[in-house]
Amino acid sequence: MIDRPRPIVGPDYLVAGRYRLQSKLGGGGMGAVWLAHDRLLDRDVAIKQVLSTAGLDEAEARTIRDRIVHEGRVAAKLSHEHAIAVYDVVLEAGEPWLVMEHLPSRSVARALGLVNALPVIEVAQIGAQVADALAAAHTVGIVHRDIKPGNILVADRGPGVGMAKLSDFGISRNVTEASDEPDGMITGTPAYLPPEVARGAQPTAASDVFSLGATLYTAIEGQPPFGMDDDSDAIVERAAMAQINPPTRSGALTRVLLHMMEPAPQRRPSMAQAREEILAAVFGPGAAGNILGAPVRTEDGTIPAWAARNSAAGLRSPRSGPLPRRARSQPPNPAPAPAQQIGRGGSGQSPSPTVAVTIGLLIGLVIIIVILMMVM
Repeated sequence: MIDRPRPIVGPDYLVAGRYRLQSKLGGGGMGAVWLAHDRLLDRDVAIKQVLSTAGLDEAEARTIRDRIVHEGRVAAKLSHEHAIAVYDVVLEAGEPWLVMEHLPSRSVARALGLVNALPVIEVAQIGAQVADALAAAHTVGIVHRDIKPGNILVADRGPGVGMAKLSDFGISRNVTEASDEPDGMITGTPAYLPPEVARGAQPTAASDVFSLGATLYTAIEGQPPFGMDDDSDAIVERAAMAQINPPTRSGALTRVLLHMMEPAPQRRPSMAQAREEILAAVFGPGAAGNILGAPVRTEDGTIPAWAARNSAAGLRSPRSGPLPRRARSQPPNPAPAPAQQIGRGGSGQSPSPTVAVTIGLLIGLVIIIVILMMVM
């Protein structure tokens, strides 16, 4: 058992002689996340503290330390404008800390707690941006394995307000690495599990596609595709059976989401294909340049209220042009009514107004003459 004195970690604590802790930003399965100041580069960073290994035997403690170092190494391979950057992995009091980009932000999960559901046009932008980051991750062999609303951040203030970024590669791994998990162990969040992972298979790039589709579904519908249940085992069972509740609010994204959430992994699109399908369904062809690398915007081109803090809501970002929209298909031209045939030739043309009036007058005159003759 490890039994050594532990420093008291809190505001003003200095990590690795360089990162001064300021305030706690949140916590997760692996530990607390702090806002810190990098004294060397004079910038704010987010720094992730591993949960204390006090009381664990050396083998268990080493597993936890190795895992956080692994997270840093995996995430450091990815450099993308829609993914949280990893700067450093440092040791403090024998424990590793992960130093990351600090994005003043609100997660999609937090946004859903404020507004219940998000508009399709805004979810499509988030989806395309995150899919672009994941496509880059898959290219270098990284599978995220825990895509969910809480791991998608949208900057809520500052020069990058409205930008969406994927965070937390804490359980990511390179697909070329041998898995150190027991067979049948389920990794991920139950509400967003692909069927094959819920049945115990190892996650793949196709699993990330399903989880992103489930996350976008949740953002639009206001609840996960397998429904709500306090019993996580019941959710896992529904996931394993691919019991997806049919979407009712997803509009133009319906077919794309169902394609991403195909029960069979081989029937799903690649992440790059999913990105293109999302863009084409909502914004039309050639929209990538106006959506990727730009803030999430409302239909009128302003920053959504749920994604902004204080006076940033309703701003029109100078970093992007008008929001493109997919051209609506025009209804087919109605078939012309059969033309009246005039004269013996049956020209198939409707009579001109002048001819019609003349004919009417002549017919009326004939009728009057006939009436007069009968009276006389």
